[in-house]
Amino acid sequence: MRKPELLAPAGDLEKLVMAIRYGADAVYLGGREFGLRAAAGNFSLEEMGRGIKYAHDHGARVYVTVNIFAHNRHLESLPEYLKKIAELGADAIIVSDPGIFAAAREVVPGLQVHISTQANTTNWASVKFWADHGAERIVLARELSLEEIREIKERVNLELESFVHGAMCISYSGRCLLSSFMTGRSANLGECAQPCRWKYALVEEKRPGQYFPIEEDSLGSYVFNSMDLCMIGHIPELIEAGVDSFKIEGRMKSVHYVATVVGVYRKAIDTYFANPGAYTFDPRWIEEIRKVSHREYTTGFFFGREYLRGENTDTSKYRRDYDFVGIVREYLAEKGMAVIEQRNRFAAGDLLEITGPETSGFYQKVTHLSDAEGNAIDSAPHPQQIVMMPVDNPVKPLDMLRREKTENLN
Repeated sequence: MRKPELLAPAGDLEKLVMAIRYGADAVYLGGREFGLRAAAGNFSLEEMGRGIKYAHDHGARVYVTVNIFAHNRHLESLPEYLKKIAELGADAIIVSDPGIFAAAREVVPGLQVHISTQANTTNWASVKFWADHGAERIVLARELSLEEIREIKERVNLELESFVHGAMCISYSGRCLLSSFMTGRSANLGECAQPCRWKYALVEEKRPGQYFPIEEDSLGSYVFNSMDLCMIGHIPELIEAGVDSFKIEGRMKSVHYVATVVGVYRKAIDTYFANPGAYTFDPRWIEEIRKVSHREYTTGFFFGREYLRGENTDTSKYRRDYDFVGIVREYLAEKGMAVIEQRNRFAAGDLLEITGPETSGFYQKVTHLSDAEGNAIDSAPHPQQIVMMPVDNPVKPLDMLRREKTENLN
């Protein structure tokens, strides 16, 4: 068996660096045009070039999303944009629109094309269609089971990519019109307002103004509110089904989310391939993944519809049990000091967890802090403030610091 690719989201340059540092084999990112995450940081062409160079220098690949459902107005500037992506050295583009696919095959024939999950490819005949027309990879629809994926892999010799972790859309393969109708922001052009997360009630046409809860619950019911996908407990099943690329959702998520989730899946995949016959799931992996901001987890459609738990009808809020408070920028070994870039306020007396791809996680009491000039301070309240603090164990650049939320300690 070939080890699957671990594919991570890169909403901006910092997330790209963190994803690769924590173990991603490849990242996917969007430019300022033609992508489905208009609210993500996204990349200028100059930033895209820097990101591609960094990835290639570290043995990773970069895929650029060009996956909007294009209207006529988008087509004029498309060829030049595709040429620039190819010139920058991207390893592939991700598309969903047949018109964009055709343009890419004509304008940049040497650039690999991956078919987006938005194209809702759900059967082997569709996979074969795309393969016959020159696609190198299919990002499968999220509605497929492992058994269906296995059959596709047996029938068609093409790379298969599947989402294994992150937010899910209540609409079929993410093709939603709610946002367009309710806010004027098109989900299919990257501007989704996420109205699926709102609370709804029923109104009978002859009783205007009378709102009936969909369930008898004082909190209402979030009928469209999908849970988050998490397949960390099922790595062998994904590999044995023939998934070539494990995709993590989250270009709009935090640096902490990207680094933590990538790091855990990296460990699980590597552990499996070190000795498949002796592989056992480490419960610390799910404990680690639960430390990022998330909704309740589900395995989605992978084990068939009879096992599907798709919506959380009680709340649309994220679980946030930990605060991400900083990133290590430097370790001063002779002083036993870490130079920290603050991301959330922390103070002397806090108990922080420090973790990284090469740093065994440990807890560190903040005994005292100093600013960049060496002046003693009580706390680090300012965004991206540079501070120094003593640490009991060596740390490395890009290690992360986090603190369990106070309410969880009561």
